[in-house]
Amino acid sequence: MQSVQLTGTPIVLSRFIFGTASLFNCGSEKARRRLLFSAVDAGFTHFDTAPYYGFGLAERDLGHVLKARPEVTVTTKVGIYSPGGEEQSGAAVFVRKATGRFIKTISGPTVDFSVARAKRTLEGSLRRLKRDSIDIYALHEPELSLLNTDEWLKWLESLLRDGTVRTFGLALTTDKVEPFLAAGSELTRFIQVHDSLTGREADVLTCYRKPFQITYGYVSASRKEGSPLSVTEVLRRALLRNTNGAIIVSTKQLARLQQYARLVEETADAQ
Repeated sequence: MQSVQLTGTPIVLSRFIFGTASLFNCGSEKARRRLLFSAVDAGFTHFDTAPYYGFGLAERDLGHVLKARPEVTVTTKVGIYSPGGEEQSGAAVFVRKATGRFIKTISGPTVDFSVARAKRTLEGSLRRLKRDSIDIYALHEPELSLLNTDEWLKWLESLLRDGTVRTFGLALTTDKVEPFLAAGSELTRFIQVHDSLTGREADVLTCYRKPFQITYGYVSASRKEGSPLSVTEVLRRALLRNTNGAIIVSTKQLARLQQYARLVEETADAQ
């Protein structure tokens, strides 16, 4: 699969990134790990995860891939945490998620943007991912008004210097990113942001002379709008929109992985 270097970072990654937000829905541990390894075989060289995804199971599943394939890179996040912690068994996660359909507080996230909590969480993420460092470390849906930006920057810069992270920044929606952009925050060196073909929300980056780095949300937005476009066509147009960055995709179908890889190459050839 074609790769790109994200502008302003040392990170080189595949044009499509495999997202693990819904990985738990793929079934058993064996099925989940098979899907992840198949993604690497199809050409995906980067994965997107977070402690909240699968209440820690996504990071744990990915750890087996990252240990076996040291060339693969990863984004994980900080600030949103799992109810019950990130070390729950698969059965416990299933029960909590099922119960959470009726009692939202059972499966709702804990939000904490204190650096003290973040330090503990980083240790857990490194352990679950079976890595000594994280390629992209992102604050997960923060709000500028609720953040001690100077304290965060001091800590994140220290992680950059000692090699614990290779770059850091923000993973959030456009309504939350604009205050950071307007303030000229150093946290905007890396931005992962929601976008869609019709709403073109990520154009806010252009207004502040920021490049498209990682974008996501195209297929879900298309489905929500009732668009007649196929998944393949939505993603083809997404690649043409974010020409120099990478796009998060996800699937439970093994056959789709090779389709995604071919789509990247076909789109590159057509440009």
